[in-house]
Amino acid sequence: MSIVRIWVIASNGFREVIRDRILYLIGFFTLLLVIALRLLPEVAAGTQDKILIDFGLATIGVLGVIVAVFVGTGLINKEIEKRTVLVLIPKPLLRAELIIGKHLGLSGVLAVLIAAMTVINLSLLSFNQINYPLGNILLSTLYLFLELSLITAVALVFGVFTSSLLATLLTFGVYLMGNLSPDLLKLGNLSRNANIERLTQGLYLVLPDLSRLNLKNEAIYGTFPSPLRLLENGLYGLFYTVLLLAIAILIFSRREF
Repeated sequence: MSIVRIWVIASNGFREVIRDRILYLIGFFTLLLVIALRLLPEVAAGTQDKILIDFGLATIGVLGVIVAVFVGTGLINKEIEKRTVLVLIPKPLLRAELIIGKHLGLSGVLAVLIAAMTVINLSLLSFNQINYPLGNILLSTLYLFLELSLITAVALVFGVFTSSLLATLLTFGVYLMGNLSPDLLKLGNLSRNANIERLTQGLYLVLPDLSRLNLKNEAIYGTFPSPLRLLENGLYGLFYTVLLLAIAILIFSRREF
């Protein structure tokens, strides 16, 4: 496996996604935030600071998920549909290098988007003289990046063997279920039904627990878990991402073109 070839694929993928006008989302985010800064204080007197901080972080997360899902599911599918994969595979290029490079390229785009939107968010909050916990917000956005990187890996897994539409629906399903997986486990325990408990436990074990990487509320209220727990959650996100990429590589390596 060549790091140089992976870097070339990642760089090309990064530029390709940027050319698709993904960065226009930054302008859309700025417009939404400006509107919120004007309207929310009129309907949330006394709590507008926390609501505005929450709105900014939530919007960054939603826009990031949209990019990770819609672009991630098409990274390999686009190559297959355009038949460019037939040109790439005969070359001295491993399929694993293609998967890893595509993932790194989109992860780079997500990092740029998150960084840009975070700077805009903090700048507008400062301009409107709203106090915010800088360290908490930065830590929350770091874990958001880990979450979106994991979702990108999920999108790649589905994208290598299904259509773009089905892969998009499945990835959104994993995202929603992953954020609700602890609640599903509790629901199974409350049901007192052995079959339901086994089902919810199975889903909890298979699906990524994305709630471990969602620190939005913790950032606002300053209720972060212990540093050791934070480290465990971060390593959990990295491990799951690597595992999903390995699955995507295995599936893609078995495909015939």
